[in-house]
Amino acid sequence: MATTESSNPSTNVGCSCVYDVTQAASSTSSDDMEMCSLKVLQLEGSPSRMLLRLMGERGCTMGHLSDYLHTLGNSEALNCLKSSALQIVIQPQSVALISGHNLRLSCHAVGKSPVQYQWFKAKEEISNSFSPDLVISPVHLKDAGFYICRVNCGDTFEFSQWAQVDVLNVNTHSAERHGFYSLEGRLKVVIQPQPQRLHGGETLQLECGAVGRPIPRYQWHRNGVPILNATKRKLVIPHVMQDHHGRYRCEISSSTERTWTTTDKVALLIGNLSYQNHPKLKAPMVDVYDLTNLLRQLNFKVVSLLDLTESEMRNAVDEFLSLLHKGVYGLLYYAGHGYENYGNSFMVPVDAPNPYRSANCLCVQSILKLMQEKETGLNVFLLDMCRKRNIHDDSAPNIILRVTANIVFGYATCQDAEAFELSSSGFTNGVFVKFLKKRLLDDEKITVVLDRVAEDMGQFDATKGKQALEIRSSLSERRALTDPILPGDSADLAQVHSRQWAKAHKLPESMCLDFDCGAQIKLGFAAEFSNVLVIYTRIVKKPEDMSFCQAHVTDFSQDLDVDPKEMNRETPEETGIYLLSSSLPQHCLYTRLSSLQKLREELVFTVCLQGTFIAMDDDPIHWTKSVNIGKPLIARLDLHQAVRRNSCLQTCLMPHSPSVSPCHSPGPEHHQLHLHHQVHDCNRLSPQHHYLDMYDRLQGAVGGSGESCYDNVSHSCYEAQFNSAVGLSSSPGRLSIPIETTDDINELQTVFINSLQLQQQ
Repeated sequence: MATTESSNPSTNVGCSCVYDVTQAASSTSSDDMEMCSLKVLQLEGSPSRMLLRLMGERGCTMGHLSDYLHTLGNSEALNCLKSSALQIVIQPQSVALISGHNLRLSCHAVGKSPVQYQWFKAKEEISNSFSPDLVISPVHLKDAGFYICRVNCGDTFEFSQWAQVDVLNVNTHSAERHGFYSLEGRLKVVIQPQPQRLHGGETLQLECGAVGRPIPRYQWHRNGVPILNATKRKLVIPHVMQDHHGRYRCEISSSTERTWTTTDKVALLIGNLSYQNHPKLKAPMVDVYDLTNLLRQLNFKVVSLLDLTESEMRNAVDEFLSLLHKGVYGLLYYAGHGYENYGNSFMVPVDAPNPYRSANCLCVQSILKLMQEKETGLNVFLLDMCRKRNIHDDSAPNIILRVTANIVFGYATCQDAEAFELSSSGFTNGVFVKFLKKRLLDDEKITVVLDRVAEDMGQFDATKGKQALEIRSSLSERRALTDPILPGDSADLAQVHSRQWAKAHKLPESMCLDFDCGAQIKLGFAAEFSNVLVIYTRIVKKPEDMSFCQAHVTDFSQDLDVDPKEMNRETPEETGIYLLSSSLPQHCLYTRLSSLQKLREELVFTVCLQGTFIAMDDDPIHWTKSVNIGKPLIARLDLHQAVRRNSCLQTCLMPHSPSVSPCHSPGPEHHQLHLHHQVHDCNRLSPQHHYLDMYDRLQGAVGGSGESCYDNVSHSCYEAQFNSAVGLSSSPGRLSIPIETTDDINELQTVFINSLQLQQQ
């Protein structure tokens, strides 16, 4: 080979390459050869691959390589280079689907001559199945089994891989109503195991099922322990005994994904708009209302609150935390004024002084720390507020968070920027929720949902270049807000939390009041938010000789601060009921009671009936009845009390905190000193929502009433497993916000620089 000449430069290079290596192997000493082989292994780990790489870099082609191997007589290597006359490029995939739907299996191949197909079910040929796609429409239970495709190309043939088809007998209309008809994407559970009561010696039969592609895999558990060889949809245990008593679940997974579940879903939504010392807002009320209805469709237990003071916010967070336990999905949404210092986000209560500091606000990272202690399965924070730095707050809280892969932050705007709400003649959403509510119900990983919201916001001309959604996440699993709720081993604890939540969202029952004059009044109730009650009165019956009859409510507790001018109005809008009006009965008098969290005693009021009889020359007569409806809705939780001992305040001790300094609110003289600057430079003094001068049509509320719509969940069909916390702690001065795992090096450098600056202070 060394003396071979050729006019092709690439061939010469290739020959010399082979020659150099072989010659070196024969002429060097054993020590030199060992060093040479080690040197090659250091580069690629394989001398053969290194040789091929060098040949390719010097222009050697596949044809040249075949000639060299033929000259060397290496027939085994030559066979590896020969292209097959037939190659299957698309293999049929196993699938589970519902009886009555359409089945399609695909197998595509390429060859040197025309390709022919023949499908088989087990060993039997399927008649008239000569296409690359096998379609059975509709599919029936008898069609379940194993399928394979034979591909012919001239004298050569190949078999595809086996594809299993599992057909489930589920009511088609019910499946379509719950969205189980799609075979693409995530697995969909369509059959849930049902609880049973059996006597000794009887047979236990449990069944669960899911549809999707690839076919689901099953693993049954009893009392949290996997059952040996219980890997089918149906679990049958003959002759049960006392040892078989317990809680059964089935874990469903596929070869490409895992179907995640949660033991419960809890959401706290706070919208602050009626600020005492800062500009008032409009959008938070509409935003909280819309998100409440959407999250309830996802089976979240939602606590929706408007206009909370500092102590009320802290106590509300306490109640929110009390509903959390291991595996629960917790979601916190806040809309209102806010700011961000040193990577920590602060929510501003409606009674915050001007200027406010961290001691007057709630630190989001403090709440996250407490949520982590509950071993939650997912922690989602949606913060619809400004993130400008507060120049009046120099504190740098050191909140050490656990390292967990289940945290998602969705900021309505970027760091050191404002969040906007749209200026219009009516009530409308803020920019963030305007796009979020269009995506919230998507059956996708929560970070994927937020990514799509960010893309939608980026196309909005009104805020382009001013507001952009920022996502920070440590989520390593495919968790979604649509994940099903399946009670875990702490099912009893979950039921206690469910009763606690339901107790705080129980509406007073409607009632009929009979008056001595013969008139009958119906008194009804509706919830607009967890702390906003609507009362409506309607005349059901009046005496025939009564020419005029009207009923109204009055004498409410002073804790509620109800404006008499906005009570007993003929339309819901007149009393401030803009979002629930379409769901209320007509021809009534309406009264809206807000801030129920301030109610210290049971709610007692008077129903006043005014009537005029024909025989009495139109002189009005009054009748009254006292009504006691107890503590409605969130009033049962007594959020008006002083900050509780286990409040989130205790996790964020910092300068000027009430727990450190008895004087945490600036005095009136301090307010007067900065009043002039507030008017001219509100951005620097108190970062807040800003208005855009444009019109955006008010969109109707999703859903009708604010009443509770949570249903108890039956036994689970598979068990969710959650990553436990590693328990690592961050160093002092490190930012408390988790960083997106896909962030680039520039962001990581920025975080590192910020942490150094924080340590210097």
